[in-house]
Amino acid sequence: MKRYGMTIGLKPEKIVEYKKLHADVWPEVLKILREHHVSNYSIFLKDNVLFGYLEYHGADYAADMKKVAASAVTQRWWQLTEPCQQPLPTRVQGEWWALMEEVFHMD
Repeated sequence: MKRYGMTIGLKPEKIVEYKKLHADVWPEVLKILREHHVSNYSIFLKDNVLFGYLEYHGADYAADMKKVAASAVTQRWWQLTEPCQQPLPTRVQGEWWALMEEVFHMD
């Protein structure tokens, strides 16, 4: 299992909408993530910054994330969530959410 942390900005005028969407995440979105080895996924909010945490239990994260991204359900979900988000200017080219380096972990 590998842990992933990621971050992205949240537009202040979209906070209520984003929270509402995630209060009732579509079951199909959750199913796609589970089918591609994602578990224990959480998103936190502080000062218009989102922090996402997930655990990946597969063998090829990049390939699984491409399959998640290619899903029609994911694409429809992102049409609702992406207008709320503000990617960080320091993210790696091609990233939407910026992946973070794990510098400490305690079990």
